[in-house]
Amino acid sequence: MEKNINEEKKHFVLVHGACHGAWCWFKLESLLTSVGHTVTSLDLAASGINPKQVEDLQSIADYFEPLMVFMASLPQDEKVILVGHSYNGLSISVAMERFPEKISVAVFISATKPSPTITVVDIQKEVCMYRILI
Repeated sequence: MEKNINEEKKHFVLVHGACHGAWCWFKLESLLTSVGHTVTSLDLAASGINPKQVEDLQSIADYFEPLMVFMASLPQDEKVILVGHSYNGLSISVAMERFPEKISVAVFISATKPSPTITVVDIQKEVCMYRILI
């Protein structure tokens, strides 16, 4: 049986790490789109060209908001491959919990990943402690 080429096309959602923006994915985005995949590279709040400023963020939820809004906007029957780098393993973890029906695979690239025994709060405490030490 011959495969339909459209069945092989995927939608990748690329989420940058801390102190980055969507710009950091330009090479990967070009490679993926050149073979026909759809790619969405997001700027989280106060990152890249997102107009929010750090002073506008009251919580981590404010920082993750662009990803949550994007995920909510996806058609009900669309599934994406969610890719998070570094600190934003946290944001894709939250998206996985909120939108499990819209994610076919999540990829953590050198990323922070909470678990049943390591919560987001634990990770935040560790990050803060590390900053104090350096």
